[in-house]
Amino acid sequence: MLLRELPYLGEPAAPRRLRGLLAILLLRSSHALEMLAVRLDIVGAAPPAPDPLLEFYAEAGAPEGALYVDGLLLGRISGVTRL
Repeated sequence: MLLRELPYLGEPAAPRRLRGLLAILLLRSSHALEMLAVRLDIVGAAPPAPDPLLEFYAEAGAPEGALYVDGLLLGRISGVTRL
């Protein structure tokens, strides 16, 4: 919609024109920033992290009930011999 098509709101024309120009400037800069964000998101997309590797040991000679995540001891589950 052009600025001259706006209905007269009882205000001088200069402030209305200034607001209209500012609105156009904000809309165009918003669009430019959105396009930049889309482009940066595609370029900077990292591959998804692999699922953590869970290990549980309850065998003879192994630490009883030990629960490991990615090779690090997470804790021990007492009284549990198998999952």
